[in-house]
Amino acid sequence: MTDIKTQVQGLDPNLHARDVKQFVKDTGNIYESLAIIAKRAKQLSVDLKRELHEKLDEFAVNPETIEEVTENKEQIEISKFYERLPNPAVIATEEYLADGLHARFTDKKKKF
Repeated sequence: MTDIKTQVQGLDPNLHARDVKQFVKDTGNIYESLAIIAKRAKQLSVDLKRELHEKLDEFAVNPETIEEVTENKEQIEISKFYERLPNPAVIATEEYLADGLHARFTDKKKKF
């Protein structure tokens, strides 16, 4: 899988009205489709947050050694880049509509 940040560079971060028929074409059920999108959005959110924190941890300084707060332009640029990324729900919706998501359901009704 390619890097998510490169995939979403050209993606419009604004919300758009969608045709419900697009969501039910694969699953036949709007709620299942939305559950798939929500699960993927949560995965994306966790991954992006972890990645951002890893990058910002490089700039962390020991509070005992800091005498004055200095502004780090690189840290600000990294934060701004992640702020400009589309919402994970928007990314997940675009992935779903482009047939980029596949889901497996386990059968909960087992005969004994």
